[in-house]
Amino acid sequence: LTSLWSTHSLREEVARFLTYYCKAPARLDPENVVVLNGCCSVFSTLAMVLCDPGEAFLTPTPFYGGFAFSSHLYSKVELILVHLDTAHPRLFQLTVDKLEQALLEATLTGKKVRGLILINPQNPLGDVYSRDSLKEYLEFAKRYSLHVIIDEIYMLSVFDESITFHSILSMESLPDPNRTHVIWGTSKDFGISGFRFGVLYTQNKKVASAVSSFGYLHGVSGIAQYKLYRLLRDREWIDRVYLPTYRSRLQRAHRYITTKLKALGISFLNRGSGLYVWINLKVYLDPCTFEEERLLHRRFLDNKLILSRGKTYMCKEPGWFRVVFADKPLRLKQAMHRFYQVLETQKLELRVKQPESAQCE
Repeated sequence: LTSLWSTHSLREEVARFLTYYCKAPARLDPENVVVLNGCCSVFSTLAMVLCDPGEAFLTPTPFYGGFAFSSHLYSKVELILVHLDTAHPRLFQLTVDKLEQALLEATLTGKKVRGLILINPQNPLGDVYSRDSLKEYLEFAKRYSLHVIIDEIYMLSVFDESITFHSILSMESLPDPNRTHVIWGTSKDFGISGFRFGVLYTQNKKVASAVSSFGYLHGVSGIAQYKLYRLLRDREWIDRVYLPTYRSRLQRAHRYITTKLKALGISFLNRGSGLYVWINLKVYLDPCTFEEERLLHRRFLDNKLILSRGKTYMCKEPGWFRVVFADKPLRLKQAMHRFYQVLETQKLELRVKQPESAQCE
């Protein structure tokens, strides 16, 4: 079935591409590649293939909110949130203990947990998991016969040269290969979301066949497939021109934004990957509630700034926002000017509000 809705030449090229950039120890098999029109399409169909309605996936939060919609779209799969917090020495760190606790609590309430969702590099945190951490998460999943869906859509967007990205596909041996499924696409790393191209790589032939059958509804046009085939096979241009330029631009933009944030005294996660920074604006909320977070978000929108608020990512604590910095220098300068103006206005209102609160008390 994997050949009905995508060309064999494209799937061969995807397998070669992932073998090379994921540093796979052996050549990846094109028959394990499924192509659909976007990673959300891949995730939605994969959720339906792996789960019955009402079953669940564990997912660490904060996380990409699109998965909440996608998991529910076809099969009403529930997401069990594994809340990461700021109490740990490393902010929002995922540990096996947290996964164990969330699984136990879900089981005690009668939930059937079928899998674990991971995003690496993480969105919105920007964390890049170490090889040891990935192995721990996979071994946890194997102990409980859980599927692991790992989204690596930002794998080429690690711009800090001191950080090494480890793909699941780079492992010499997977703890449970038949239950390990990798998603990747060109929307982020190549900035071509309009092409609607998502890839599933799984060694489970039955899963690959079932997901592939949805190509009838979620196929990629022949023209787009040909263009993508030509893009992915041009490794010389990708390595010598595109990736160095792309990463250096991300690095410069990140440096500019984080320098401005430091000057404003705003704390943030400095992770060196992705197109965004996770920032802490709790001091601008009084009281520090999700309603106040929503109002600050509204103020940003009214000043023509699009930030994503923490609630969108199921963050447990109010006050966190995701700032995308992947833009041209002039636009970033204008954006940071508006950002500063919004926070100054917010600060002024807080000064007025605090004496009033004291009087009420």
